[in-house]
Amino acid sequence: MKKIVLILIAAALVFGLAACGSQPENKDTNITVNDAATANNAADNSGNTVPATNTDEPEKEAAPAGKDVLVVYFSATGTTKRVAEKIAEITGADIYEIKAAQEYTTADLNWNDRSSRSTKEQNDKSARPQIGSEKIDLTGYKTIYIGFPIWWGEEPRIMDTFAESYSFDGITLVPFCTSSSSGIGRSGPNMEALAKSGTWLNGKRFAGNVSDADLKSWIDGLK
Repeated sequence: MKKIVLILIAAALVFGLAACGSQPENKDTNITVNDAATANNAADNSGNTVPATNTDEPEKEAAPAGKDVLVVYFSATGTTKRVAEKIAEITGADIYEIKAAQEYTTADLNWNDRSSRSTKEQNDKSARPQIGSEKIDLTGYKTIYIGFPIWWGEEPRIMDTFAESYSFDGITLVPFCTSSSSGIGRSGPNMEALAKSGTWLNGKRFAGNVSDADLKSWIDGLK
């Protein structure tokens, strides 16, 4: 009888040990996996580099002071344009071309024809040909070189249109002209009277092929 009891006890012990050894550690394993995932996520979150949000606007460099010299010119054949571009290059100035709304043709410029457009305009001091180029803002300019060809001893009437279209307060204006022989005459005073503003200096006549050296000498003499 003792043997039977001992055998039963031994069998029960063996069965219990076998059952314990075969049961997986689901609880422990799950805790370990979840903890590792959480730890990894925490590491990723803390390791990510998030660009700092800067609500301030980036510092802007001061705008350049800009040029305070302007060359304005009207040129029907290109001669005055060449001189104006030279002056602008020497002075480092901005440049603005006065363009006629109705371009002058070769026939318009025929001074031997008393019925040509330019002849009629020059004979009529009230003529004001329309300017076709966009208006220019003269704010900030201190000196304006103003160039034109000489027509019948004076400035073209389109220059009178320009003179009457702007305020030149605080600006020094320096007239210059181009011609084959005629001087600048009263062109400067004519425009000054029409403008009624600005300080107008005596103008000067140049040939179309004037040298840079001669122009620079003239410009330097104005200072």
